[in-house]
Amino acid sequence: MKTSIIGFPRVGELRELKFATEKYFRKEITAEELEKTGKELRLKHWQLLVDQGIDFIPSGDFSFFDTILDTAVLLNLVPKKYQELGLPPLETYFALARGYQGESGDVTALAMKKWFNTNYHYMVPEIDDDTELKLVGNQLFTTFSEAKEAGIQTRPTIVGPFTLLKLATYHGSKQAKDFYEEAIIAYTQIFDQLTKLGCEWFQIDEPALVLDLTPTDIQQFRELYEKLLAKKGQLKILVQTYFGDVRNGYQELIELPFDGIGLDFVEGRKTIDLLEEHGFSKEKTLFAGIVNGKNIWKNNYQKTLELLEMIQPFGDIVLNTSCSLLHVPFTLANENVLEKDVTAYFSFAVEKLTELNDLKKILEDKKINQDLLKANSVLFTQERFVKNKRVAKQIEALTKNDYVRLPKLSERAIIQKEKLELPTLPTTTIGSFPQTREVKQNRAKFKKGEITEAEYIAFNRKKIDECIAFQETIGLDVLVHGEFERNDMVEYFGESLEGYLFTEKAWVQSYGTRCVKPPIIWGDVSRSKPITVAYSKYAQTLTHKPMKGMLTGPVTILNWSFPREDISLKEATLQLALAIQEEVLDLEANGIEIIQIDEAALREKLPLRQSDWHTEYLDWAIPAFRLVHSKVQPTTQIHTHMCYSEFADIIQDIDHMDADVISFEASRSNLDILDALKAIDFQTQVGPGVYDIHSPRVPSVEEIETTIQNILNKLPIEKIWINPDCGLKTRGVSETQASLKNLVLAAKKVRGGV
Repeated sequence: MKTSIIGFPRVGELRELKFATEKYFRKEITAEELEKTGKELRLKHWQLLVDQGIDFIPSGDFSFFDTILDTAVLLNLVPKKYQELGLPPLETYFALARGYQGESGDVTALAMKKWFNTNYHYMVPEIDDDTELKLVGNQLFTTFSEAKEAGIQTRPTIVGPFTLLKLATYHGSKQAKDFYEEAIIAYTQIFDQLTKLGCEWFQIDEPALVLDLTPTDIQQFRELYEKLLAKKGQLKILVQTYFGDVRNGYQELIELPFDGIGLDFVEGRKTIDLLEEHGFSKEKTLFAGIVNGKNIWKNNYQKTLELLEMIQPFGDIVLNTSCSLLHVPFTLANENVLEKDVTAYFSFAVEKLTELNDLKKILEDKKINQDLLKANSVLFTQERFVKNKRVAKQIEALTKNDYVRLPKLSERAIIQKEKLELPTLPTTTIGSFPQTREVKQNRAKFKKGEITEAEYIAFNRKKIDECIAFQETIGLDVLVHGEFERNDMVEYFGESLEGYLFTEKAWVQSYGTRCVKPPIIWGDVSRSKPITVAYSKYAQTLTHKPMKGMLTGPVTILNWSFPREDISLKEATLQLALAIQEEVLDLEANGIEIIQIDEAALREKLPLRQSDWHTEYLDWAIPAFRLVHSKVQPTTQIHTHMCYSEFADIIQDIDHMDADVISFEASRSNLDILDALKAIDFQTQVGPGVYDIHSPRVPSVEEIETTIQNILNKLPIEKIWINPDCGLKTRGVSETQASLKNLVLAAKKVRGGV
């Protein structure tokens, strides 16, 4: 019995890669120094995997920004506008990821989307008819050689051609299948080079196989790999799937001459059924994903062993993670505040390596390793917390009327227009303003007890004063207080809710250098005190303009937390919805007339198969949002915000959220969502983001004006709001101020011309 992982966290135990990369962006270190940090981290992580006894160690899962972007660069999928900048390779790479504005030119970044059903974001490759897909890079080979020189045999990994080309955006008449022949040549060259370097196994990730696939998709996959695998020579090829089961193409998959097939037994609801119904080739190795790579709860060894008893008769088994460990924090070793009897229930990336080895030992000799099984079983036979009976009664008492807001949307729009007296094309921001070093230091000092609560609040109020004065000066119509008291849009709320636990250093990469520290839902969730009211109420006293109360919605709080596994996601979300509903009503009672309830992560847990969308998710997620705002007055305007995902196919469901205004990320996706809004006669007022806040470049007035005109070409002017595409927390002050000034000027110019 052997062990394997699909991938490992790359930002480092203490986010070393994040900090080094940001230093490089600020020109504090050179490209060579950044590369040196990258190499040190790779070697450290490989050695850790060796020391933990992992048999199949991946390479190629490291990236300075995103592995999909790495594969695109490796295969020459770099649009001409980036090549024509004439920048050094690393600078070109980051121009693709972040945009570029300087002496060499001005380009926006590639689009960024959610990676399947996770909170990780990938860069979307752009392909036009002139693109030549070919092998041009060497990073995959240099990292393999790097490990080999250190005495470590790795299994290189890369995203496969089927998934890569399925996720790409196409500009022109050509589509994915038109690039298959070039892909076969390029991947064959990769096979050849790896073989020459002494590679034994090569992992090709094809997560697109867990999506709804048409017969045409399956046939194309089969033809692609029949040609490609005919050229693999002595190299052993593992096709790795994750985030679900491969029910549409399972038979075709096991018939192809792969040497190994990686299947997900955690999220793959039908994986074991597929094995039992269709079998598995005795000539192949089954890499069984039985340790959850997405959640932080300890593996239940007894249940996993029962599952493995069902799997083992099908042949040679390797114990594997269900997906890359990129999606969980690095290690529990740095968590010093949480009690040991609490952390005993958790397992981060390093601890999941131990779980794989424990399961391997128990399988090899259950009698000798009985203590491992007993110690694990204790966790699943004792109560973790005292249940909240009040919350249970509240949920039990809910009726259909609790999810309905009256009067209906069209009537509320008339009432709110008269009440708020906003101009045509009202301008606003999504909520947060730049979190400068002094803002973060103020929060850190307060947490460490170095300053009093009064000093902490005084500082935040001063920043709010400055923020509102700036917004008043440039002429924004609906203001925000800037969120200087908040560390994270989920953690901040979790800290004020019963039932949550918080870590010190459990960071997870969201995209590029952006890391988040998801809180953990430990028990039943309830609200014991107001969370945002004091700062919102104070901010409203500073202006006669409407001040938005800023909240995070229940679905996003759930999706950006590590959820419980002992209750359903629906029940966990309803607990959160009732808590946030109390906060909404308190804000309204304190004079806040516009309340934004962000659901940035609405799509994140949407099942990957469309047939499951409603029954498994939307039928309770959308009502949970409605529950939050169903009791407010008609005069109170409810906003929500969504970002970095594809919403066109669930746009009707989003309209059923019954918010008064919805702002969408749209700039990186070229306003593609507008066609979907128009097609269904979207009733809610909308604010499609007019510029990309994830890039440091400053959009010109003319650029934003053109974007607004493009929006007006698709949607009625009376339903349009003008805003950036996301919060401004991660941006610098100067670029934020310049961009917002241009946004307001552009809106005013368009108003004047209407």
